[in-house]
Amino acid sequence: MKKAIRIPIENAESMRLKIAESGKLDPERKIKVIDNGERFLEIPVTDDIEGFETRIQEDVLLYNKWLSLREILKKEVTANELKMLPAGWQILGDIILVTINPSIDSLKEKIAKSLLQMYPSCSTVVRDYGISGQFRLPEREVLIGNSTETINKENGCLFKLDVTKIMYSKGNFHEKALMSNIGADETIVDMFAGIGYFTIPMAVHARPAMIFAIEINPQSYAYLQENIVLNHVENIVEARNGDCAELTPEGIADRVIMGYIGTTHHYLEHGIKALKDSGGILHYHETTPESLIFTRPVERIQQAASKTGRQAEILECRKIKKYSPGVWHVVVDARIS
Repeated sequence: MKKAIRIPIENAESMRLKIAESGKLDPERKIKVIDNGERFLEIPVTDDIEGFETRIQEDVLLYNKWLSLREILKKEVTANELKMLPAGWQILGDIILVTINPSIDSLKEKIAKSLLQMYPSCSTVVRDYGISGQFRLPEREVLIGNSTETINKENGCLFKLDVTKIMYSKGNFHEKALMSNIGADETIVDMFAGIGYFTIPMAVHARPAMIFAIEINPQSYAYLQENIVLNHVENIVEARNGDCAELTPEGIADRVIMGYIGTTHHYLEHGIKALKDSGGILHYHETTPESLIFTRPVERIQQAASKTGRQAEILECRKIKKYSPGVWHVVVDARIS
């Protein structure tokens, strides 16, 4: 029996990429368009996908055999090198981002050429060395191609960025999708807005009354401004360039998003003060040692609320992804009154 899931066509591409990155996309079967009054893409999968109903696919359409990276290179590299080839990568628009083990550095060009063979719609391959600093700047090397600027489509939204200057994580796809469904008619403050990771989906799908999007990194802020125009939400989003400690408004928000990780807790009081006197919802992100999930972020919210003369009711705690060994990226939702 062949498994598949159905996804509304406007959301299908971002989900297809996520499934491919997880290794659960069946490369031997073609994706089908289903039109039964509503249009869906039926995506062939090898295992169940959380949040979607698994179907038994009828009238299977097969591709010619799709070669994996290891299959392409198995005759050109040693057995030991074969084991160290990257098992996954990220596709942003027409750019492939890949992390390569330093011990097989001599194979980087072969790997890049092979990835373009696998994804002919892509034109550039960029090696990822990680991120660092307050601005979470990426360290990257162009292996093949000229342009490092691209437009990535996710959840029906467009995100323009330069992958050598801006970090873009697909690991919190479900959190961004969740946030895109809340906040209708609300006033929202998005601290640490980046290029619009949360602001743009909320503006496009939830249609709040207003979003104040604050970003300190000038390069990210420039792309935030472009993405506001690209997604036609100029009448909903006001972008501000600077430090959240100085630019976060007070007493106006129904909802505050604190989507940065690292030193976010230093700004908790500013986030709480942004909420209306009548109360509102805080979405607080943090990287937390496994032993302190969810104790530390909850305590920090409660302490910050107390310092500002408010009370915090914890609504939900969620794990987003593993940030590093023994450390999790988590989100805590709290009602502040």
